[in-house]
Amino acid sequence: MPHLFEPFQLRGLTLRNRIVVSPMCQYSSHEGFANDWHFVHLASRAIGGAALVFTEASAVTAEGRISPDDLGIWDDVQAGAFERISRFVKGEGAVFGMQLAHAGRTTSTISAMPTIRGPSSMGMVSPGRTAPHASQSAG
Repeated sequence: MPHLFEPFQLRGLTLRNRIVVSPMCQYSSHEGFANDWHFVHLASRAIGGAALVFTEASAVTAEGRISPDDLGIWDDVQAGAFERISRFVKGEGAVFGMQLAHAGRTTSTISAMPTIRGPSSMGMVSPGRTAPHASQSAG
């Protein structure tokens, strides 16, 4: 543990120490927007001295969420909610990071979700799971 509180350099990024807050799914958003819960959760880790603070898994499409309460970044409007958190975390000397996510064929544990998409229409074989619609190729 002698290096825990020493700065860490990774290419052009220097962290003030080697303490990193890994992504922890909170399932506390509405329509993918970060809210006061996320602000308090992530800001308190920066205040506590972590050098790198990650958001929870943030869905890149509404149809690729793990649950309806996942954070999202599929719409530019959602970025504004992260701006307040990012500004505060950076003001405390930490780096703000985001885990991008798409649940693939395991998308949605809730059958009430709107259309869900995965890499194919082959879903998880378990009770209560809805098979996803196959995503279309961009090419």
